[in-house]
Amino acid sequence: MQITPPFGRLLTAMVTPFKDDLSIDWAGVEKLAQHLVDTGHDGIVVNGTTGEAPTTSDEEKIEIIKVVLKATSGKAKIVAGAGNNETSHSIEQAEMAAKAGADGLLVVTPYYNKPPQAGIEAHFRAMADATDVPVMLYDIPGRTGMAIEPDTICRLAEHKNIVALKDAKGDVASTSWVIKRSGIPVYSGDDILNLPLLSVGAVGFVSVCGHTVGRDLREMLDAWFAGKNNRALEIHQKLLPVYTGTFRTQGAILTKAALTLMGLPGGKVRLPLVNATDSQIAQLREDLRAGGVKVS
Repeated sequence: MQITPPFGRLLTAMVTPFKDDLSIDWAGVEKLAQHLVDTGHDGIVVNGTTGEAPTTSDEEKIEIIKVVLKATSGKAKIVAGAGNNETSHSIEQAEMAAKAGADGLLVVTPYYNKPPQAGIEAHFRAMADATDVPVMLYDIPGRTGMAIEPDTICRLAEHKNIVALKDAKGDVASTSWVIKRSGIPVYSGDDILNLPLLSVGAVGFVSVCGHTVGRDLREMLDAWFAGKNNRALEIHQKLLPVYTGTFRTQGAILTKAALTLMGLPGGKVRLPLVNATDSQIAQLREDLRAGGVKVS
């Protein structure tokens, strides 16, 4: 079964670089977007968890979309996070993102409320009905408190505007059945499971580690879809220290620290996140070097 990837194969959920005063570093946003394109990305996700969307305003979110669109000049699909735990506000975000020119919407399961499956399904349908922009569902129960159950995913996959699933459930068996039953294009949302999810039919990645090892992830994807499975496995094993190291604490914190070590604009984080400590940075440097990343 060959499933077409609606946003290309390699996307990264981009950080939002903040200056020391915690305002957005707009030049840094442009530079990071260009860096991702230059390292083989087909798309960029903005205003997601790694972009610290819970701490950016609606106005900042829209400007981020516009700046990244301009910086990439059509060389990458721009998918905008447009969901939170309140449906009417999520719809407003979706409408604003569509107006700003986003190519797709990443919509997370409503968090904290713990709605039943009927409420989760109704939320996603309302979001998909709100605009003509294609929607990628985002299933990450470790953050939201509620999984999107397979039956719910399969029903939602029938909606004309719901075109993909970002899977960060960590349950490869469940995802295998979802792909078989629905044929929905699945993107790995958990870097260490990138290769395992490809093996059961995923079409690509929405990565975090793409900030630091984008070229390797591109090569892994190209190898896999060219039938060079041994080479894909070699790359997977090479990147294990990077996958593990990036998530020793919260991913945005260490990704920003990693970008700084690479001479790229990582910047600060906004509370309630806190910047990486000296000891965390020292460990991260070792992890990145073990995975072949050149850092200072």
